[in-house]
Amino acid sequence: MAERLGVAIVGVGGAVATTAIAGIELIKAGSNSFAGLPLADRDVAGMVAYRDMEFGGWDLADDTLADCALRHGVIGEKELANGAASLNQMRPWKAVGSTGHCANIDGSNKMESGHRAAVRQIQADLQRFKEEKGLDRVVVVNLASTERMPVADAECLQSQEAFERGLDADDSAISPAMLYAYASIDAGAPYANFTPSVAADVAPLADFAADRNVPVAGKDGKTGQTFIKTVIAPALRDRALHVDGWFSTNILGNSDGLALDDPKSLESKLGTKGSVLNSILGYPVEDHIVMIHYYRPRGDDKEAWDNIDLTGFMGQKMQLKLNFLCKDSILAAPLAIEIARCLDLAQQRGEGGVQEQMGLFFKLPQMKGSNDPVHAFPEQQLILDRWLGDQGA
Repeated sequence: MAERLGVAIVGVGGAVATTAIAGIELIKAGSNSFAGLPLADRDVAGMVAYRDMEFGGWDLADDTLADCALRHGVIGEKELANGAASLNQMRPWKAVGSTGHCANIDGSNKMESGHRAAVRQIQADLQRFKEEKGLDRVVVVNLASTERMPVADAECLQSQEAFERGLDADDSAISPAMLYAYASIDAGAPYANFTPSVAADVAPLADFAADRNVPVAGKDGKTGQTFIKTVIAPALRDRALHVDGWFSTNILGNSDGLALDDPKSLESKLGTKGSVLNSILGYPVEDHIVMIHYYRPRGDDKEAWDNIDLTGFMGQKMQLKLNFLCKDSILAAPLAIEIARCLDLAQQRGEGGVQEQMGLFFKLPQMKGSNDPVHAFPEQQLILDRWLGDQGA
């Protein structure tokens, strides 16, 4: 009998989560389309099949997932009628919420206050999910809205012992994302951070994951503009075309864009989007500008526009202009699915702690210790391919 994997999602009522769940439900209903799923053509021993995945999770909204999906506008009545009808019966579990950490996102579906109480509830939810669905294993994927950057020198973020004291004291420096990460690791459930929020990459939690041998990966899913940037920049480097400047702007109108309309949350996002070029090219691009604008009429139809100024042979100047019109969640949902499958595979292989081989899924790959991340997409793909080909012990 095939083993079954549960995916517990933070932000399960969001556009990315409902799109991912609907896509898997359509596959279960008989769809033969695996378009957009990067690992669909890979036969990897031990990797769970798409049809053997079950979903649940937390959200501040208490609407059915079907209502959430219709509100986001990525999928519609057609998909809900043709295989994804189960979203009509799915409701989010009560979530951890904090407008202090994410100013523009709130809701009534909140669990009781207090850090330790939240951890206990998250773990109880994971156990109930596993038992009710008859699951063999569970992973947690954070698809929630972007939180503000934490205070870097907060005492509770300096060590595992200090973090434990911070939990006891309900320290405000500990964010909802950190609570989910801690609860997941403590419960032995692999944790992925698809958001720019600081979570398992904070030192106490990274160390905690290594000590418990629980796989973690992140952060900030590499879906659209940054994905293209990490594909093109290596080619410009290898052709010795000097990048004098790179101007990037985005407009989007979904809940992710609304969260980023808060300057403190935007700061977190720009930090992950702007980190890749210098590493790939090997020199600082002084005029690398990244802008994100919330524009409600676009909904999930994001537009990314790039202007690249280049210097070539004999000092001649050139330009490259890119216009990427995409559905944000259609790009992100398949990555969230594959991240869950890869984290589960890592756990089956006994490979805990930070999973560096999953870097191609993220804008700012989490690394072990002081290791520098690889950002160039072709190199990241080779790293993942080698790991997928390793059958483990």
